[in-house]
Amino acid sequence: MARTVGIGIQSFEKLITEHCFYIDKTDFIREWWENKDDVTLIARPRRFGKTLNMNMLERFFSIEYAGWGSVFEGLSIWREERYRGLQGTYPVIMLSFASVKETTYENTRKKLCHIITELYNRYDFLLDSECLNEKEKEYYRKVSVDMEDYTATEALKAMSGFLMRYYGKKVIILLDEYDTPMQEAYVCGYWEELAAFTRSLFNAAFKTNPYMERAIMTGTTRISRESMFSDLNNLEVVTATSEKYKDRFGFTQEEVSGALEEFSLAGREEEVKQWYDGFVFGSRDGIYNPWSVLNYLDKKKAGAYWANTSSNSLAGTLIREGSPELKMVMEKLLQGETLHTALDEQIVFSQLDQGDEAVWSLLLASGYLKAVHAELNMERLEMEYDLKLTNLEVRFMFLQMIRGWFGGCRQTQKAFLKALLSDDLEGMNEYMNEVSCELFSSFDTGKKPSGKAQPERFYHGFVLGLMVDLQDRYVITSNRESGFGRYDIMLEPKRGGLDGYIIEFKVIHTERGETLEDGVKSALKQIEEKQYETALRSRGTGPERIKKYGFAFEGRRVLIGKNGGEQDGALQRKAKGYEREAPKGDPNLRFP
Repeated sequence: MARTVGIGIQSFEKLITEHCFYIDKTDFIREWWENKDDVTLIARPRRFGKTLNMNMLERFFSIEYAGWGSVFEGLSIWREERYRGLQGTYPVIMLSFASVKETTYENTRKKLCHIITELYNRYDFLLDSECLNEKEKEYYRKVSVDMEDYTATEALKAMSGFLMRYYGKKVIILLDEYDTPMQEAYVCGYWEELAAFTRSLFNAAFKTNPYMERAIMTGTTRISRESMFSDLNNLEVVTATSEKYKDRFGFTQEEVSGALEEFSLAGREEEVKQWYDGFVFGSRDGIYNPWSVLNYLDKKKAGAYWANTSSNSLAGTLIREGSPELKMVMEKLLQGETLHTALDEQIVFSQLDQGDEAVWSLLLASGYLKAVHAELNMERLEMEYDLKLTNLEVRFMFLQMIRGWFGGCRQTQKAFLKALLSDDLEGMNEYMNEVSCELFSSFDTGKKPSGKAQPERFYHGFVLGLMVDLQDRYVITSNRESGFGRYDIMLEPKRGGLDGYIIEFKVIHTERGETLEDGVKSALKQIEEKQYETALRSRGTGPERIKKYGFAFEGRRVLIGKNGGEQDGALQRKAKGYEREAPKGDPNLRFP
């Protein structure tokens, strides 16, 4: 009989004692202990069992659970006598920063101090022991939500010393979700303040702490040494490309097959693989998302369970506000293509808005991308990766995210696509101007870090987002070679009976005397002169079924024309009409 699936249980003891479904990961205890690393930082995507494994470590090593070895009976770790002898023999400091999601530095600092204060309250019996002298007891009582920085940043080190004296053994420190406050700090704009505070806290707890036996930190990202761990040269970092612990987080193919068999779902392996497989850790591929698999076993149907577990605000913000080139690469990834790029797996939050490589690094660490290949470029002496979207669930998440950006304009977006497919030029102009007036303030301004404007690329990325809903009928590509140049956007039919589309963009500059009409004519002329239709014709789309459109932009104003469609006079009247009717909008959205 299949065990009960307990969704969201993060207590190892509860899973075991209540006979809930559990895949044995206790070999993680053995592997970590035998590696003998001083401080280990393990980066894995959210909902991959990090908290459960940390809870398991606490239950195994903590003196507070001495004599509770029966919880581990029947599991892999309990088969060796020497490990049975280790159970319940160390003082353990267990902390989690998972709940630290404040919008200001002041509140974040208070929340962190509150967590430390709760730790001190848990061990307040030390105040009645002979282990602390009067000055140490005075320090102990200073630990509070409002304590000074010097007290707060030394508190974990001090508690390690108190516990070592009381129990006669050095302390194991377990810190779960160490980077949650850091991500919130980046999103909310107080990264530098929090980084300084946390750097001092970590240095005292993990570097200059003579009372520590060893420690583990877990999170979704590897924050760079320079910004967070500048003094921790004893840190062993385990990322998605590391060999250590490669199958200790997430489910392997064998484990998933066994689970499906237990729940009489063996015939659905391909469906589960398509949705939830695809994670790669080290040289081990075929790792499944455990949260989604558990939900599948419980509900017996596929769904985007992982995508809906928590806010994806950071990933969404980085893509929405990222460079136009980043948006275009995302479009290719959504089409199933591979991105070849150099990147550093260290996350430098201060650089996330300065270069796409940092964004790809974060998306890789977060599990949204997988590294299908990685190698060292000997000429440049940097790591290069081939990246793809991890699986169908991740693709679904990003499609939903992009659609969500259009919010209240969803119906207008659909109307624009309907007008495009029905050759309704008047409707295309009307709906595109409605969408642009509503949304351009929500997108980036198309400026690169250097400050050099890239407005055409910005509009390019914007229109690509509008096209997402056509992916079931068209292969959507951009900036590809065809004829004697590179077109902006091409829609290639996936089946017969559909038209093909070529779209070219032009940004006009009114201070030079240019008009929207000039921009449309220039775009259409380029399509013809560069013979962009060559690629479509070579793949079987006849010339009579190829639609060519020129999009001209100026701020929030848009004019669309097509070859063989509008007469010059009508196009000019339409341009003047949009110049008259379109709202002026934010002057910051105008590109000089």
